[in-house]
Amino acid sequence: MTAILGLAGLVYSPALLILALVFGVVTYLLYYQASGRMLDRIYRGVERKAATGSADRNRGGFGAGPREEWTPPRQEQRQRARRQQSRRERVRQARQRRRAGGGQRRQRTNAVQQQSGPTIPEAAQILDVDPGADESTVKRAYRDRIKDVHPDASDGDEEEFKRVQAAYERLTD
Repeated sequence: MTAILGLAGLVYSPALLILALVFGVVTYLLYYQASGRMLDRIYRGVERKAATGSADRNRGGFGAGPREEWTPPRQEQRQRARRQQSRRERVRQARQRRRAGGGQRRQRTNAVQQQSGPTIPEAAQILDVDPGADESTVKRAYRDRIKDVHPDASDGDEEEFKRVQAAYERLTD
């Protein structure tokens, strides 16, 4: 924006050039503050004034010297970043352990589910399809069979309904 106003000031009006100068100063100050140089300069000045050997004796005051526990802001930022990094690393490791543990649990659960229920040939016989039938054929046979055995139907059977569902699940897995 400063560059555009500067060019417009050169071409059109000196008032825009003055406005560009103001924007340029503000831009520089914002950069100076964002880069951390301003804060460093302030802290260096405070430390220089608070140093025991160079304190202004005529100013008076309560004689506070430099704080021993004070660490420069860059060191604090590094320490904070290290703490956050170690925290992130612990969270990441915990997530990996959960994922690994969760996958094992699912495998065990699937193994138990595969042991219970009908085998593939039994499931195919329950739905009255070939054991190697494609999914659309199995789905169509399941829908036809489930209508007949649904517990809400007039001649429905709950046990047979469960057997048909188990057979469908076995054939679609």
